[in-house]
Amino acid sequence: MHEMALAESILEVVEQAARAQQCTRVTAIRLEIGTLAGIEVSALRFGLEVVLAHSLAREARLDIDTLEGEGWCMRCSQNVPLKALYDPCPSCGGYQIQPLRGTEMRVKEILAL
Repeated sequence: MHEMALAESILEVVEQAARAQQCTRVTAIRLEIGTLAGIEVSALRFGLEVVLAHSLAREARLDIDTLEGEGWCMRCSQNVPLKALYDPCPSCGGYQIQPLRGTEMRVKEILAL
């Protein structure tokens, strides 16, 4: 379950950012996770509950924004929606698609006091 390792990395980012601003408490964390990132969001939420429990973000609200997948089809030269990596192009059926968005995961915002 790589989601637990991701949760620990997110905690590290959050605590470093809060301490850099001399904050003692984190009230909200906003993440962006792409549908093509290979992350099980419910497992990540559970991992974050565990790792945040004894941190300065223990009472933080967690918001997760989903970024839909999109790719560029080399065969028909257009941007197309992607539900999963390696899916065929919904326009031409080709498999030569370069993902453009939806593979990312980032800490978008941290609110702290």
